[in-house]
Amino acid sequence: MTLNEIELNAFCKIINRLKPEICYVDSADVNEKRFGLDIQNRLSFKPKIISKHKADDMYPIVGAASILAKTERDRSVRLIEQELRKKLDVPLGSGYPADPLTKKFLKTWVNTFGNLPPYVRHSWKTAQKLIQDNKIKKLDDF
Repeated sequence: MTLNEIELNAFCKIINRLKPEICYVDSADVNEKRFGLDIQNRLSFKPKIISKHKADDMYPIVGAASILAKTERDRSVRLIEQELRKKLDVPLGSGYPADPLTKKFLKTWVNTFGNLPPYVRHSWKTAQKLIQDNKIKKLDDF
């Protein structure tokens, strides 16, 4: 599944459970109208769906949800770091692919174990480059 499909499924599950009259969603699709229709078509009832890019900037309720989601994500990353440090005692960083600490962690992990650690999105260019670089033989390897 793509990240957009995962988000779509999660949104639908929550909306179906809560059954609100109006739903404000931050569109995960480049086409915000299509994203709203995709949600609408998967629901067991028909609320009004307001699907916008950067909805967290336009609607305070979406901004609040964004803060809660980020806080939960950060907590989850810390738990993952605790688990992974049992195998490799290197700081994980924020878990974002542009974070220098995360890049260093991933590079060290791939150099040590030959593959990506669990939880890493294999579609990240950062991750793909590390795996590709690890496959290249260096003169010192011979």
